[in-house]
Amino acid sequence: MGFFNSPKVEQQLPVALEGDKPQESLPPPQKVSSTLITQGVTIKGTVEGEGVVQVEGEVEGEFHMVGAVIVADTGLVCGPISADVVRVAGKVEGNVTAREHMRLEQTGTLIGDVATASLVVEDGGRLNGRSTMTNAPDPDPELRDVRPVDDLQFGPDYPMEGDI
Repeated sequence: MGFFNSPKVEQQLPVALEGDKPQESLPPPQKVSSTLITQGVTIKGTVEGEGVVQVEGEVEGEFHMVGAVIVADTGLVCGPISADVVRVAGKVEGNVTAREHMRLEQTGTLIGDVATASLVVEDGGRLNGRSTMTNAPDPDPELRDVRPVDDLQFGPDYPMEGDI
């Protein structure tokens, strides 16, 4: 039987028995949908949904995503982008709202304003607009009770300024 003709195998989650109660040992896997807009394809309109969209072609319109928008080095987006995570290696002409993180790679160009909790502009990346830092998503509740250290103390092996 060839590689492409191999039979489909479905897996069941293992069940552990504790007393008389069956318990699942692992939660079911989360599926993340992914969409690729290939080079040579132009889409006009609004793109909405959940998951990851990678743009290698052109989009003339808006993005409203729960998930990520990735603009590859051959990609062009003419319109605003709103998503959890935005990564730009190509060109975006429009404002970007990245609720969690925005990364402008060295080959990327953004002509528009950015509002995000975390912004990285690599050396060579071009941002022609304003950036506004928004509040980051709430941290893990267990970390909220951590108190800052008022006085840092270093050991005898810590290099001083003149030693570096």
